[in-house]
Amino acid sequence: MSIALALFYFLFPVFIIYLTQKSNFLKKVGAVVLAYASGLVLGNIGIFPRASAEFREILKNETAIPVAEARLLYNEGVIHAADVTANKIAAIQNNIISAAILLAIPLLLFSLDFKKWLRLTKEALFSLLLAMISLLAAVFSGYYFFKDLIDESWKVTGLLIGLYSGGTPNLAAIGTALNVGANTFILTHTYDMVVGAICLLFLMTIAQPLFNRFLPSFNLKHENLSDEIGVEHNEDIDSFMKLLSKYGIIEILKGFGFSSVIVAISGGLSTLVPQGVQMVTVILSITTLGLLFSNWKVVNKIENSFQLGMYFIIVFSLVVASMGDLRSMFQIEYLHLFSFVSVVVLGSMAIHLFLSYLFKVDTDTTIITITALTYSPPFVPVVAGALRNRTIIISGLTVGILGYAIGNYLGLAIAYFLE
Repeated sequence: MSIALALFYFLFPVFIIYLTQKSNFLKKVGAVVLAYASGLVLGNIGIFPRASAEFREILKNETAIPVAEARLLYNEGVIHAADVTANKIAAIQNNIISAAILLAIPLLLFSLDFKKWLRLTKEALFSLLLAMISLLAAVFSGYYFFKDLIDESWKVTGLLIGLYSGGTPNLAAIGTALNVGANTFILTHTYDMVVGAICLLFLMTIAQPLFNRFLPSFNLKHENLSDEIGVEHNEDIDSFMKLLSKYGIIEILKGFGFSSVIVAISGGLSTLVPQGVQMVTVILSITTLGLLFSNWKVVNKIENSFQLGMYFIIVFSLVVASMGDLRSMFQIEYLHLFSFVSVVVLGSMAIHLFLSYLFKVDTDTTIITITALTYSPPFVPVVAGALRNRTIIISGLTVGILGYAIGNYLGLAIAYFLE
């Protein structure tokens, strides 16, 4: 059962990726969203046994206990046979989640070219600064309003900072580092998808003509900008087909090898600190080492390292979604969490627009910055296409990948500060 479940979690994302390459509609929906939806269905149709009330009391905020300990409790008559199975499945899921996110973070950072992108994206970087200020203002406002209404609100705050600075990868990394309960994690992500879907539709349709009424038009402000900025980086980072070629497999092995080395080094460093901060040490170490390795030409030139990292994010999304209980989403006590997410999403966007107006940042740069941070880089080409502006793809990718790097540090630091 363990082998079959692990194989499913690693192979089903390959099928999802295949579907997105064959269908333009599914490609626009995105492999991460499809994996998330599939996981929610898988985890809520009764295939996996649910822990009994007695076992949930033993687990508290944990998702699983050591398998031997669960077996002992069963032999003593404290828990049921279904609890032993549920615990074993949860242990497998936890192991896959940890492996997937730890391998993904370095791979997502390997393709970053600081020197080149910093020369090309001054306004995008300034827009990134405004976005971070807007996010922190919205998050702190929401936190002090909802802190007594949401369990472990300081952890949720860290999750939201990670989510809206780097998307799912940072959400996953911070959730792992802070040991956020599976249900809190999945509900935070689910509510984000509900609110985010509405905002994304807005950004792709009426946002550009609406924002042009009070923000500078991109075409007028950058009429002398060279097209080569957009053309040079105009690759579809959500395309995975090259990974399956003979050459692509060699690149996979290279990227996987370097990422594994980083994870091993980070794991070693974590043994030097107290157990309570070991996972935080691992997450920050792999982020730092990923950035350092990206400056090494041998690593930076590995093709499709970003796509391989996104594959592991898809695996993560499938697994963590299958651990969620949708019944909790509609319980009244979780509406405060939905409100907190809504305040952060809508509030940060409104503040960002106001700051862009004050500092005269153009419409398209503002929209692509919001997209890259709120929805992650794979959505950048989609929104750029909707805006009919291929030139801003490089700006969006820069902001998005820098968001990956910033979000882990910022989310964890503020979460512990609020604790």
